[in-house]
Amino acid sequence: MSPVTRLYTPLLKNKLHKLPALSSFSTTTPNYNTTDQQTNRPSPPPIQVSITESAGRGVFATRSIGAGDLIHTAKPLITHPSISLLSDVCYFCLKRLHSGGGSIQVNSQYQTIHFCSEDCIQQSNGFYEVEKQADWSAYDEHCRVLGLKYPHLVKRLACMVISGAAPAESLDILQPAGLIPEMILEMENEFGLLKSTLTKAGFKDAQMEFLTKQWYIGVLARIRINAFRIELVGGSYEDLLLSAAASVDAESAVGNAVYILPSFYNHDCDPNSHIIWIENVNARLKALRDIEAGEELRICYIDASMDHGARQNLLFEGFGFRCKCPRCLSGD
Repeated sequence: MSPVTRLYTPLLKNKLHKLPALSSFSTTTPNYNTTDQQTNRPSPPPIQVSITESAGRGVFATRSIGAGDLIHTAKPLITHPSISLLSDVCYFCLKRLHSGGGSIQVNSQYQTIHFCSEDCIQQSNGFYEVEKQADWSAYDEHCRVLGLKYPHLVKRLACMVISGAAPAESLDILQPAGLIPEMILEMENEFGLLKSTLTKAGFKDAQMEFLTKQWYIGVLARIRINAFRIELVGGSYEDLLLSAAASVDAESAVGNAVYILPSFYNHDCDPNSHIIWIENVNARLKALRDIEAGEELRICYIDASMDHGARQNLLFEGFGFRCKCPRCLSGD
């Protein structure tokens, strides 16, 4: 079995909600006729979200998909680069910047960031026009000391809501993580830092009406089990297709992101699909083997090359479930 990229995604999904607008993902599968001849629009991906027998929502094939086929692509709802790489990756799409130049440096009163293109600068306006007005040093230091990364995604979403780029309930469709009292207390402290930072920057209560303790905890609980760690493969997609593996080194992690559709994929230790990132945060879902119409598409949330005991422990500690996929039931 080929190892797969380590992922951070949800499992338990209780209800089938109406999906948000399909602008959050698109299909560019080269082996299919992807254009509707009557409307001249791209056809939808060959998948649908339905209820599974044992794992809540899941993603199913609506037609046969061949091994190696690109099932669909997905653009993130929220991204944030690793704090240690702010000078090395694009602040919006997380693409690695070349040391020889070509990046665009943007200076604000409180920080210097970099983008890979004017297009990324334009797309970042939904959060950066708000973000650059505040001094995030205390918030960032709190996260650095405690080794936290997901509060940065909450911060970015809050800025998007204030600017009007996203609704406050953007992540409500996703399953939240179960929280223990210690986690909630920590989140309350982070909420206080976020609220005070924005208040000191001059944002009014009316602009932050959504920003309650309950909102912060609810968003962070969803991000905890739905955020993907972005590990760029690099190179060309054609080169990647020559290899059955999609495993990458931990050094390639450039940040984190939250998607809608990819979060509906359930787990299997012997997956038929996987998610990869080539040059930036735009995800590609790819078939690892031939998939029949009606078959559920599953990815592996962890490193599938681990032994049975290690996989069970990691899935239980990180995602709160004991895996009962055929591979695990066989003891492999």
